[in-house]
Amino acid sequence: MTPSRDWNDRFPMERLLWTLDVVHREGHHLLYSWNSLFAQDRQPDEDWVKTLDDHPEEAIYLEAFVSRFGRMQDTIAHKLLPRWLEALAESPGSQIEMLNRAERLGVIESTENWLMARKLRNRLIHEYMRDPGDFAAALDEARKAALILTETYNRLRDDLPRRLSVSEDDLPPSLP
Repeated sequence: MTPSRDWNDRFPMERLLWTLDVVHREGHHLLYSWNSLFAQDRQPDEDWVKTLDDHPEEAIYLEAFVSRFGRMQDTIAHKLLPRWLEALAESPGSQIEMLNRAERLGVIESTENWLMARKLRNRLIHEYMRDPGDFAAALDEARKAALILTETYNRLRDDLPRRLSVSEDDLPPSLP
């Protein structure tokens, strides 16, 4: 159930915690897809990408990972980080301002890496399998970038008790 607009306006901390829970669930699913796609018996390199037309059942792992990668990134960037800043009584500002502020506060490691992951998300969606070598390279970059997303969730989660006095009991678990 999505919170109502009135609920969102009156309860910013509840809205933040609700969004944190959503990102936790997305991260859990992203990690499942990450483990499935990059399993030891499946190495998504250029040759693997080239064989997807002959083995469409393998594309399920790819599609799930790409979709979940994009969804988690969107939710963090467009909902979680702005709601966190609002709970800190700060104005989120533009995307780059928000990312820079999150970096200064230690919630993201690097604005530059976040922007790279954003471009990577677009490459995975819009350049899907046009060039198997480029796509495999982008997929390898996304393998690493997915861990940036889970790290960002964990850092923000761990920030809430320190900066906003949120009880650990009110937080979803960390992601592995």
